[in-house]
Amino acid sequence: RSSQQGADRGDGSPGSAAAETPSSEDFSLSLLDTNLPAEAETELRSFIAKRLPKGALFEGMGNVASVGLSIPECTVGCYYCRFQQESLLEMAALESDVNAPEYVVCFLGGSEKEVTFRLELDKYIQSMKINLNLEQKTLETCVNPYLRSWFENAICPIQRVVQLFQEKLTFLLHAALSYTPVEVKNADERTEKDISRFLAAASLQGLVQEGTMTSLCIAMTEEQHKSIIIDCSGPQPQVHNAGSNRFCEDWMHAFVNGAEGGNPFLFRQILENFKLKAIQDINNLKRFIRQAEMNHYALFRCYMFLKNCGSGDILLKIVKVEHAEMPEARNVVTVLEEFMRE
Repeated sequence: RSSQQGADRGDGSPGSAAAETPSSEDFSLSLLDTNLPAEAETELRSFIAKRLPKGALFEGMGNVASVGLSIPECTVGCYYCRFQQESLLEMAALESDVNAPEYVVCFLGGSEKEVTFRLELDKYIQSMKINLNLEQKTLETCVNPYLRSWFENAICPIQRVVQLFQEKLTFLLHAALSYTPVEVKNADERTEKDISRFLAAASLQGLVQEGTMTSLCIAMTEEQHKSIIIDCSGPQPQVHNAGSNRFCEDWMHAFVNGAEGGNPFLFRQILENFKLKAIQDINNLKRFIRQAEMNHYALFRCYMFLKNCGSGDILLKIVKVEHAEMPEARNVVTVLEEFMRE
């Protein structure tokens, strides 16, 4: 272990804290920054210290757990992540008697729902770390703004996009599913980042084969010849060259109806359900195609499924790319394309 460690803390209000640690057996943490009450901060420090010796904190990979603290909520969800400052790590590698400090950053919210945003929070910690290395600033002055704004910057983008686009959200959902390129114009930096994050979160990246995704991106770019244009110069964004379908429209209503509660975790759960349903439909269609290679009735079932699922336009493109090297399946897809055009 290194000679120092730290904990930066935040709560869903939001909030934050930070600490340094000698390389002793008990992994005691010293505080760098927090906005928690003193008693709750001590309890959180104890919670983290118990996990350090177990090797449960991997560099740059966060964990989410419930923590009992002496605050009104009693039990809260805690995201915690260990990281090291790269510039100091390199210095430690060059000088054997210098130990690179380690830090633990903690963000607290009302429940364990932060687990749905774990990847976003991992990226947030990484950007904080990169900024710290580039600016060559001290931890206290550089990291403090990140600690204070974690909830707004990492958790709320999906919610802000839903509130901004309303019914036009269907175009973003369709673009994300079909891997259609999107160009944002006349938007402030935060809005542009929010839209980019929404598209990344809504896409099936990581859920379909990487080769399929790459081929689909190329196919969509060649087919469309132009990107979807989102113009944010007015109070409401204007969307040009966009497509939609019944599937995306139905899910758009789920988002808009959920906007009344204003819960960012609800929006993320709706988005995960949206992707899960899309994957289920793709898998069903692929199963029908395998059956249709030997059964004409199954071919008709393929056609009826595409006609009724609401996203036949996108599903057909995805399976066409996936089955490009499979002659029998490719023939089935060609027949389905003809039926769908008619």
